[in-house]
Amino acid sequence: MADAGSQSELAFEPAAFAVRFCGVLHRAGVLVTPEAAGRFAQALRLVPPTCRERLYWAGRVTLVSEQSQRPLFDRVFAAVFDGMLDPADSRGDTSTTTSVVEKPRTRTPTPDTRTVDGPLGSAVDRSGAGRPGESDDQGSTEREAILAAASPDERLAQTAFADMDPEQIIAVRQLVRRIVLATPTRRSRRTRRSSRAGERVDLRRTLRRAQRSGGDPARLVRRTRKDRPRQLVLLCDVSGSMESCAHVFLTLMQGAVTQGNAEAFVFATRLTRLTSSLAGRDVQVALARAAESAPDWAGGTRLGANLCQFVDRYGHRRIVRGAVVVILSDGWECGDPQRLAVQMARLRRRAYRIVWVNPRKAAPGYAPLVGGMAAALPHCDAFVSGHSLSALAEVAAAVGTGRSGYRPFWVPAT
Repeated sequence: MADAGSQSELAFEPAAFAVRFCGVLHRAGVLVTPEAAGRFAQALRLVPPTCRERLYWAGRVTLVSEQSQRPLFDRVFAAVFDGMLDPADSRGDTSTTTSVVEKPRTRTPTPDTRTVDGPLGSAVDRSGAGRPGESDDQGSTEREAILAAASPDERLAQTAFADMDPEQIIAVRQLVRRIVLATPTRRSRRTRRSSRAGERVDLRRTLRRAQRSGGDPARLVRRTRKDRPRQLVLLCDVSGSMESCAHVFLTLMQGAVTQGNAEAFVFATRLTRLTSSLAGRDVQVALARAAESAPDWAGGTRLGANLCQFVDRYGHRRIVRGAVVVILSDGWECGDPQRLAVQMARLRRRAYRIVWVNPRKAAPGYAPLVGGMAAALPHCDAFVSGHSLSALAEVAAAVGTGRSGYRPFWVPAT
């Protein structure tokens, strides 16, 4: 019997088991990402599921990211491992839409100690210890603590910046530093050597090499123009209406300045350039310098006037010419919206691409129909929310998208 048990344990493959069980959870309505399934398989390797309690907590800690998913996970787990359902029953059937917990396969489980004849392929203790429905208060408290510690980054990613407490803001700013804003490339005037036919010939190097063969240019040296990333320019609104998101956006700008040589500006009642203040690897020192450089923090909003100053001062330089400009603002305009429209049109003629990030876009029923936002949108290439950590991924995707063949969805076709 010991030899048979050893063979069954060797036959157990955590990756295949994780795929089958996560497929059952997905069909039942539990959102399971591929990353969570990978963590579940890794947990099964680190903590072999020799008993029902170990298997339950390995799955619950790695696969359940929200409190609302726990009851459904418990029902699916009981249906599978109490002998009522086999995960292989509906494998390959993509037309099934009914929840697996609503139509379990009828199988009478044996009391006390039972075995799993499904994907585990080995004997598992079913003594009832650690069952999800037990009423032990101390055990429930410990399990709640374990669940609260599961996947904190996933919960932070879905929480809006305006709904976070100061501790969560500090944690999410640590994660924002990992975001890379990569712009599309452009052809530069600098060249490099190339082996491809059709590129222009480097006459100087070709003649120099011909001296080695008696003046006969036996081999042509070719060169091609280099590709370089486009300039990234970020303008962040630090007025009172943006105070809940401004610190997170400033952290994003600091990472872009240090990693990608981006240009950073903030504005409220006036425009302030923060590129030199945000430079440096010490994040706290850089952010402190930036806060000191912007005396109008949490003031009013003068979008049109600040954009006019920005285009007048930097529009003719390399900073804006052919650059990707990202404006982080909720669109509140204290001045004339028509002036904002005129300045956005000027900026559009100089920049390669304009991305507007508005945290209010994620609000239910929001529509950019009035005020400064309605005046600015016809001149933007992308309009995203950026209200949470997961929404900042849309910002990174919009920054890296090319301009050719793109028409904003809010501009009617002519």
